[in-house]
Amino acid sequence: MKLTLHIWRQKSPNHIGRMVQYEHANVNPHMSFLEMLDVLNEELIAKGEEPVAFDHDCREGICGSCGFMVNGVAHGPQPATTVCQLHMRHFKDGDVLYLEPWRARAFPVIKDLVVDRSAFDRIITAGGYVSASTGSAQDANNILIPKRDADLAMDAAACIGCGACVAACPNAASALFTGAKISHLSLLPQGQPERFKRALGMVAQVKQELFGSCTNIGECEAVCPKEIKLEVIARMNRDYLKASWTERPEITRGDD
Repeated sequence: MKLTLHIWRQKSPNHIGRMVQYEHANVNPHMSFLEMLDVLNEELIAKGEEPVAFDHDCREGICGSCGFMVNGVAHGPQPATTVCQLHMRHFKDGDVLYLEPWRARAFPVIKDLVVDRSAFDRIITAGGYVSASTGSAQDANNILIPKRDADLAMDAAACIGCGACVAACPNAASALFTGAKISHLSLLPQGQPERFKRALGMVAQVKQELFGSCTNIGECEAVCPKEIKLEVIARMNRDYLKASWTERPEITRGDD
């Protein structure tokens, strides 16, 4: 297969980026999208040119490291698929593809297709944990959990934090990611001690990271490679609203 690739090239956060065209004639339909870029990079290196920078790690669709826009769609045209699991057989000989990094104020471009997603780490740090000792797998199984709740928690826990939801949202909101991280803990008994404190902390961190507001457009759900549902946003909003009415700020000794 032969493809024409238009790829966003940007040396560093302080440089102005631009689209660069490449004619790629060595594309095997059995390659993954990242393997196709690997071959392109080998050709660029052989010609003494700078290879295209892109994030990747497990290449099995479970780590959330990879991700960029393919013809304006986060992770490309195949639903429920990360770009590392997207194979070239879904494209045709002669196709023209435009590759761009996630576009969001909270995800500044580091280089080419690589963006800084550490804002997600700080949201997790603000409350995405439990203080209860869960022990080993056998100990955890001693706590009976209704199957419906366990299934819903597992569905939310499938979020890999790739950032596609932010990139697809016209407001660059992180509501689907934050809602998933809040939901998968709030649905389990081990997550109850910090449930409402967690909602307040993580939503406050979202605002500090300059993500946009959610207006329930649904683009995030449409591009999510793990098919996280919008219902996690409703659950997050419910916990946050209740916490806003019931939670009091912690008072340290000497303040009262």
